[in-house]
Amino acid sequence: MTAGNFSFQALLRRPGTQRETLTNPVTGDRLTLLQSAPRDAAPLVFRTDLPPGAAGSPLHAHPTMDETFEVVAGELMMEIGGKDQWRTLRAGDGVEIPAGMPHSFRNASDGWTSFVSTATRGVEFERFLLSMIGLAAEGRTNAAGMPRNPLVMALLLDYADLVVPGVPLSLQRALVGGLARLARMLGLEARLAHHWINERTGAGA
Repeated sequence: MTAGNFSFQALLRRPGTQRETLTNPVTGDRLTLLQSAPRDAAPLVFRTDLPPGAAGSPLHAHPTMDETFEVVAGELMMEIGGKDQWRTLRAGDGVEIPAGMPHSFRNASDGWTSFVSTATRGVEFERFLLSMIGLAAEGRTNAAGMPRNPLVMALLLDYADLVVPGVPLSLQRALVGGLARLARMLGLEARLAHHWINERTGAGA
């Protein structure tokens, strides 16, 4: 599978590029940014490694963001299109998730699962991913790896363009948008910014 003008496998094999792998100390998930998102609307490309039995992400959708998933190793279980519409993806399998399509993923196997994804809201989604790991490292999440502070949670949902199927979109937008605005007024976004490593250093692919 390819996305845009690049190949996932080519990115994985590209020599001479240093890529730091970050581990979430709460969930055990690992994140490697393969192509950091500049501010020119290029997609974010990243690899996720899920430990055996990892819960992954529950059913959700992104109203304005397209995603792709390609399994590199192991097995990835995905709900695609709605609740209990499960598919098992194995190494070499890929799927495109257009904006608005409900989906989830998890590793139900007894081995590690690795997959490469793209996200079209690159800058914002990169902030979401890095903030989740940073907050977990600081002990600011619950046992499931979610932020304890609801205002911070609203900021992260806003970055990820993430909504829950079955709840009116207008209600979610109003609630999350309002809480995210309050979080910014209180300076909570500024306290997350030190986690955004590539925005600090200007690094990219």
